[in-house]
Amino acid sequence: MATFATRPRLLLSAFVMNTPNHILGGHWRQPEAQQHRFNELALWQDVARTLEDAKFDALFFADVAGLYGEYDGGHDAHVRKGLQVPANDPLVLLSALTASTSEIGLALTSSIIQNHPFQFARQLSTLDHLSGGRVGWNVVTSVLDNAHRNFGGAGLADHEDRYTWAEEYLEAAYALWEGSWEDDAVAADKSAGLYADPAKVHRIHHAGPRYSIEGPHLVEPSPQRTPFLFQAGSSDRGRRFAGQHAEATFIFAPGPEHARRNATKFRQQAVAAGRSPEDLKVFAGLSFLVGSTEAEVQRKQAEFDEWLDLDYVVAHIGGGLGVDLGGLDLDTPVGDLQTEGNQGHLDTIRRLAPDGRPTLRQIARARAYGQQIAGTPEQIADTLEIWQDAGVDGINVLNHVLPGSYVEFIEGLLPELRRRGLAQSEYAPGTLRQKVFGQGDRLPAGHPGAAYRTSVPAAARGAFAGAAQ
Repeated sequence: MATFATRPRLLLSAFVMNTPNHILGGHWRQPEAQQHRFNELALWQDVARTLEDAKFDALFFADVAGLYGEYDGGHDAHVRKGLQVPANDPLVLLSALTASTSEIGLALTSSIIQNHPFQFARQLSTLDHLSGGRVGWNVVTSVLDNAHRNFGGAGLADHEDRYTWAEEYLEAAYALWEGSWEDDAVAADKSAGLYADPAKVHRIHHAGPRYSIEGPHLVEPSPQRTPFLFQAGSSDRGRRFAGQHAEATFIFAPGPEHARRNATKFRQQAVAAGRSPEDLKVFAGLSFLVGSTEAEVQRKQAEFDEWLDLDYVVAHIGGGLGVDLGGLDLDTPVGDLQTEGNQGHLDTIRRLAPDGRPTLRQIARARAYGQQIAGTPEQIADTLEIWQDAGVDGINVLNHVLPGSYVEFIEGLLPELRRRGLAQSEYAPGTLRQKVFGQGDRLPAGHPGAAYRTSVPAAARGAFAGAAQ
């Protein structure tokens, strides 16, 4: 039997969405696929328990707050194909899944545009209590024009302005989570009739360009106080934001070398923000086709190709870029696009062709196949070691069939990963943050949110002055 050098384990997150079609469109039509049951709690309970039994670190829900742009001048194609519409609220679903699980992290995407920070902080603190400290938040600014219009905007806000907005949003949330209640404020003393010491519960008096919040936070400190923070921006501005705030970031890279460049840039931004490069975990989004033999792999690849809807993939990409790509021939070059949308993704697209002008067909195939690893368990594990050597700490496992993609990963690949020490066999105790970093339940002292951990929160206000410069 082969022996392997000691390696750190890979963190494993399942990347899902409460919708019939997520990333790899068209596969919901497969006979065994259960995505059409996305409205049923039982489906998600089964998925969550399967992942928890396999000791996945997190079940991570993507989300959108509007239509994915337009295609052929409207939204007909999106509705017809189920392109992330209909889509249900993951916060509501995760509230139910806290009762079905006990160890796996429960993470959701929520945009700064869709919830006032006072209300959202209250919701996540409640969920952190109910789950025993297993909540994660993926901070997004929304690249969809329709999403901004759904919440009173005139359209997609300027890229830089969205991150300035996000800075204030987090400043207010940190003050609520970290500074409003002191650790020993709650006495719960029945004999004295004292639930909490009012001298240790503080109003935050946040006053900024967008929000005015008096406080105090209405929820007493949850196990993590601030939820575990994810972020997925890949523009230069997004990386600066992640370097300052994120504990984990997601990348979609067409190969290990691209992942290495991105991981290096993210960690450099963490250091520039006064943090350690080890304070930021990098997850790569990857999908898998696992076969016991190469012949089985080829059969599964042919089946994948048969069901994949390239038009769906093109519409999804165009929506993220804010460009209507409907009606264009698949061999149309798109290298000259300019957009306020997902600029990091646009930069990745331009790298897909030597002249910087990839065609629609190239970018659609790159989205579907560029993050796909197909092979036997040994071949895939070898490839994942290359990704790990490129600076990747974890895998955000994409699915094309629910629950089948995860069952295939767990039954086919996970035993080999465990044999190499690349996957955990048991959960560590504690909150999601403690499980991932092993350094406690709360934000570390070097994180900017910890500046609000004070008996007088007003002393911490303005900690991010100039952060958006």
